[in-house]
Amino acid sequence: MSFKIPESVLVVIYTPALDVLLIKRADADDYWQSVTGSKDALNESFEQTARREVWEETGIDCRPGAMFEANLRDWQLENIYEIYPRWHHRYAPGVISNTEHLFGLEVPQATPVRLSPREHTAYQWLPHTEAADRCFSPSNAEACLMLPRFTPTLKRVGANA
Repeated sequence: MSFKIPESVLVVIYTPALDVLLIKRADADDYWQSVTGSKDALNESFEQTARREVWEETGIDCRPGAMFEANLRDWQLENIYEIYPRWHHRYAPGVISNTEHLFGLEVPQATPVRLSPREHTAYQWLPHTEAADRCFSPSNAEACLMLPRFTPTLKRVGANA
């Protein structure tokens, strides 16, 4: 059996209006979250992981050469958290914590979403504060609430006020 690497990404996908895309996990009842995923290999960078996971989980393409390639922003933040007991079996024996690296991805309003049915069963766009309330993960909720700090769109709009 191959175990998950305890290094992952969290990618908050949002619109210029700060609506956040949340996706519902297929393996957990009513668990809503942003895009998340572990590295496939130790030498895979967090950026490569983020681009791959966004594509796999939502069909939104920010891979090199794609329309949204330049929209992915590394927030230069990491969370270290205890892995939920229900998912301990996915990791090597004794691994109980995960390092999560944060990214944001701005996309236009009404960007189409294509879910991976084995991973997610539904999606919704919510204002960032409502999305934070809906997230099952505290680190995901915090990332949604931090979104205004990392959005150049708001800084440009606020600069003229």
